[in-house]
Amino acid sequence: MKRNYSKHILMALLAILLVGCVSSKKITYFQNDSGRKLDEKLINYEPTLQIGDILSINVASMSPEAAQPFNLFESQGSNNQRPLPYIINADGEINFPSIGKFKVTGLTTKQVTNELTKRLLPYLNDPIINVRLVNFKITVLGEVRNPGSYNIQNERITIIEAIGLAGDLNIQGKRNTITLIREQNGERSIIPIDITNNKIFNSPYYYMAQNDVIYVEPNKSRVNSSGVGTNTSVLLSALSLLISIAAIIVLR
Repeated sequence: MKRNYSKHILMALLAILLVGCVSSKKITYFQNDSGRKLDEKLINYEPTLQIGDILSINVASMSPEAAQPFNLFESQGSNNQRPLPYIINADGEINFPSIGKFKVTGLTTKQVTNELTKRLLPYLNDPIINVRLVNFKITVLGEVRNPGSYNIQNERITIIEAIGLAGDLNIQGKRNTITLIREQNGERSIIPIDITNNKIFNSPYYYMAQNDVIYVEPNKSRVNSSGVGTNTSVLLSALSLLISIAAIIVLR
């Protein structure tokens, strides 16, 4: 009778430990729907410009003297000049030499390049325009190894790459309810993202927009451990001791 009672104690204690185990389905990335073809819109994805974005615009042509008035610089001391950036104003416009104000919000940098090339043809032969978004930044917070803000050089980054920049999720981070916070056209959207599902690759939120924020929520285990604090190790030690005692009793 005593032996059976001890077995029940041992089984109960083991069950308590197993409750804390996390299913691999909550940890593994990109499950389900394998072999999906990437949506064509995502293959050709380019971010669109927003109010407050900062552009670097360089104009060149066969005649450097003719192109010079279209390249503005700010002085930073003797023989040290930096290209003057163009900040998209509250009306979604930039003010360009000779052309004046024109709207660029909702356009990609490629479309702005094409528009400027067309508008500069009366002034330059074969103008070469280079437009670059210089303030593309994303922020990753929560249960990741290296939370913080990251400047992106190539204007194209996926949510997977963004998480990789932050050192990947900690084991305590929820993978199926990651929060994406996005502001566009004066509206803030809060979007749940599930990176355990392969459908993420065809999600309209697979590519990041400038100033996107990713927040990785802690799982229940992480929250509970934060609440228990320093008593967690004591509790685990006591539980381990009880299991050892129960095992000794059963084996007698």
